[in-house]
Amino acid sequence: MDLMAQADAMMSAVWMAAGLLIGAAAAVIITQIVAKTRAKALQEELDARIETAKKQAETIIKEAKLNATAEMMEKREKFANETAQKEKELRNQELQLSKREDNIERRTEQLNQRERKLAEGEKEVARQQQSYQDKHKELNSLIAQQKNQLLKIASLNVEQAKELLLQQLEDECEREMSQLIQRKVALAEEQAEEKAKEIINLAIQRYAAEQTCEVSVSMVDIPNDDMKGRIIGREGRNIRAFEKATGVDVIVDDTPGVIVVSGFNPIRREVARLSMERLIQDGRIHPTRIEEVVNLTKKDVHARVTQIGKEAAEEVDVRGLNNKIIGMLGALHYRTSYGQNVLRHSVEVAFLAQVMADELGLDGSIAKRAGLLHDIGKAMDREIEGGHPAIGANFLRRFKESPIIINAVEAHHGDIPADNPYTPLIAAADAISASRPGARRETLERYIKRLEKLEEIAAAFDGVEGSYAIQAGREIRVIVDAQKINDDAAYKTAREIAKKIEEEMTYPGEIKVTLLREVRCIEYAR
Repeated sequence: MDLMAQADAMMSAVWMAAGLLIGAAAAVIITQIVAKTRAKALQEELDARIETAKKQAETIIKEAKLNATAEMMEKREKFANETAQKEKELRNQELQLSKREDNIERRTEQLNQRERKLAEGEKEVARQQQSYQDKHKELNSLIAQQKNQLLKIASLNVEQAKELLLQQLEDECEREMSQLIQRKVALAEEQAEEKAKEIINLAIQRYAAEQTCEVSVSMVDIPNDDMKGRIIGREGRNIRAFEKATGVDVIVDDTPGVIVVSGFNPIRREVARLSMERLIQDGRIHPTRIEEVVNLTKKDVHARVTQIGKEAAEEVDVRGLNNKIIGMLGALHYRTSYGQNVLRHSVEVAFLAQVMADELGLDGSIAKRAGLLHDIGKAMDREIEGGHPAIGANFLRRFKESPIIINAVEAHHGDIPADNPYTPLIAAADAISASRPGARRETLERYIKRLEKLEEIAAAFDGVEGSYAIQAGREIRVIVDAQKINDDAAYKTAREIAKKIEEEMTYPGEIKVTLLREVRCIEYAR
């Protein structure tokens, strides 16, 4: 029993030992398996990290390559742009150099051509000179031969031959004069109809009208001499305010019962006269009242001017005039020329031009319109520089008047050439109206003296052959010797004549100085 127990104990111990060994072996095996598993996991993790590192390295390498490639492309593009810019600059420089070379070559070629032409010209001149010399010798020889033959044949001496030649020349001159007379007669016949019309124009001087001469001052009646003191005012303030408001001069002197309003602008003078009469009637004379009355009078006068213009247009039966043109016509009522009322003068010219136009088969309505408007520039010539024909023409152009009317206005004193048959009619009617008896205040003696003075001033200059006052003294024509006065001196002489006229004479408007210098050679080819 004990042995069995011992044996069992030993078997148990053996089995325990075997179990321990097996457990230890199993533990070792499990440990190894776990170690292998961990080693494999670590290896796999290591491989994965290595793979990731490789991929990251490849990515970095690729990015580096891409960046390098982009940078290289950018540098290459920059280099290409710089290279293209340099090439463009070089091409431009090359083109400029090429142009300069072409210009130099062209100029060189031109110079060479000029040299060749000069050389050819010199050769041609030399050849012609030699030819002329040969012909001259030949001609002299031929003349000598013919002279000897003539003397031998005619048995004449030198004096007799001269007489025969002069007789032949005289006969030839007579034939030429006869032919010239025939041509002049034919020309006169061709111009006969035109001359007849001019004679008709000059003969029509049938119109006459009553004329009132006006001056540059207006008289205003006052009830008593005490009114002069009120008009002057304390320390002259009233008269200064009046002159400032009206633009005229007021003369208060010892003349009893009147004061004088003086001014070259007729409308301002009329405004001042009416204003003064209203102030005297009103009795209230002080600066404020003066300004009120003057402003009111200006409105009345401007309305009156427009009404006068309308009445003149209706009298002449001219329609379709602009209101501003009508206003300027009315202003002519207060303007005089040598005492002749310019508006009445314009109406006369309109009627005269119509009569002449009807006689010549032209349109009388156009002639009337041109005649009425021909002096409209005189309503503005005190405010605008220049002659009244040019001022009037420029004014009418603004209102689209016809070219015929504008030319008649601008050319009726001969400042520009006439381009229609109505302009000479207006010039003739203007001369008729101005020169008829009683039209103007200037006497015949003073008129003649003024023309003679004009001609005398011009004739006093060296080189002047003749001087002629025309256009009723509005223009002086001066003819000079072309041998003594050249073109440059002609302008200087004209200016000096105009300046001397300004210094020594008194005249209305302006005087045109026309200096003529020419070398005239006339011959006829038959």
